[in-house]
Amino acid sequence: MRRFLLSLGLVLGLCATGARADLDPAALKGLASDDFDAKQAAITQLAATGDADAERVLKALSDDALAVAGGRVVITAGGQVLDAASGAAIKPAPANLESIGLNNALRQQVDGALAALRLFSADRAERLAAAKLLLADMGDGATLLPILDKAVQAETDGEIKTILAQLHAQARLTSPDAAVRLAAVQALGESASPAVKALLLPLIEKQGDAYLETDDKVRYAAQTAIKSIEGRLAWSETAGQIFTGVSLGSILLLAALGLAITYGVMGVINMAHGELLMIGAYSAYAMQTLFRAQFPDFVDYYLVAAVPVAFFVAALVGMAMERTVIRHLYGRPLETLLATWGLSLVLIQAARLLFGAQNVEVANPVWMSGGVQIAENLALPWNRLVIVAFSGFVLLLVWLMMNKTRLGMFVRAVTQNRPMAGCVGVPTARIDTLAFGIGSGIAGLGGVALSQIANVGPDMGTGYIVDSFMVVVLGGVGQLAGAVWAALGLGVVSKFLEGWAGAVIAKILVLVFIIIFIQKRPQGLFALKGRFVEN
Repeated sequence: MRRFLLSLGLVLGLCATGARADLDPAALKGLASDDFDAKQAAITQLAATGDADAERVLKALSDDALAVAGGRVVITAGGQVLDAASGAAIKPAPANLESIGLNNALRQQVDGALAALRLFSADRAERLAAAKLLLADMGDGATLLPILDKAVQAETDGEIKTILAQLHAQARLTSPDAAVRLAAVQALGESASPAVKALLLPLIEKQGDAYLETDDKVRYAAQTAIKSIEGRLAWSETAGQIFTGVSLGSILLLAALGLAITYGVMGVINMAHGELLMIGAYSAYAMQTLFRAQFPDFVDYYLVAAVPVAFFVAALVGMAMERTVIRHLYGRPLETLLATWGLSLVLIQAARLLFGAQNVEVANPVWMSGGVQIAENLALPWNRLVIVAFSGFVLLLVWLMMNKTRLGMFVRAVTQNRPMAGCVGVPTARIDTLAFGIGSGIAGLGGVALSQIANVGPDMGTGYIVDSFMVVVLGGVGQLAGAVWAALGLGVVSKFLEGWAGAVIAKILVLVFIIIFIQKRPQGLFALKGRFVEN
């Protein structure tokens, strides 16, 4: 008997699933009505069914493919005329068709209803996209309340259900029942969306001498909810500024790492260091151009190829500068500064001759497009996330080189005590050239990273040379840990100061701080240890 009942239930269920009832003729006739309220009620009634046939009719209405023929609502599609209620073809096709038109308000309602109907799709991505679309612009939420009720009950995905709960609360704000509005306001108070804040603001505003929201409890709850949302938005904005500062600090770190090595080893103030960043950025542009012309199927991987190219090209340029000019000016800081400034002008002019005076486009690869949505007002772009990770990877390689290799040991020895290093057999002249090449190559890597978030042009490096020296001086000459803390600190502090006082004033304040700091602690954040330095 039990098996019989189960079988009977299964058969009845299959029969019920297979059967499809036609749409309500009254609702369809309402679409053809000349009365605005009747049309609006008909759209709401169709949307509330959550039915695929209702979606078909509303889609035809949105596409201006819905018409009336002899008092019967039909759909014109592909040269055929279909009955709107059943979807069956009408043969012979009626001759006189009167199109059903929409004004802007009704069209907005139809678009919202179509998005709401997609909340019942079997595809999670389509449901999520529909929920986000409604969250951005729900229109008249009261008309969607019945379908949102069903969607909230039917949804099982946690992320989508959270959005639907917010949509449901927004729709209930227009309820004539104060208790319903109060519950909606309290639910929306858990949000962190600027749109929700804008939605709640009218509830605490006055129109003349009276508040728009007449109920005191609802108005007080709205004030509390707005303050709560503002607090969450402030945290998100702060987190966004910190992340932007960290990404800027990552660029400064790549620029300053090379400078920390060269300045620490040779004490050379290289005013052309910013142009080494420019060389790295143009290397990325050259590889992008090459891949577009020769390997169009792999153009999204041009950046991977640009990394070693930028390093070696910048390193060769740096080694050539050291061998031809800088080597002959050791111990003469003023002449070195003027000479490297002249070299920077030469490199800028060379870039103008090769690539033109205008900025060039270096596009983000597809895998670096978009971002990670952390909050309603906080998205972390993939290009900046990759730059932060890349800077950390380069820092790790530099640390391994400086602490785990023979070359790194020689560099540290020359940095701490050049005469003694030379006495024990360290080839100081060769170390100078290699250190300058490595430092220049790291600056080239910084240029590749910079090309993903800034314009690439001949003058792009001039804006980073002062910041790079500030990082080196603040962190401590030759100290990797100091360079890291100084770069990230300057990046974050600069972004906060820019939001408060503007970019120019922020730069001045940072410079004043560093001058005062160096007066109190000339060795920087991390003092270099060694007998020569200590004496």
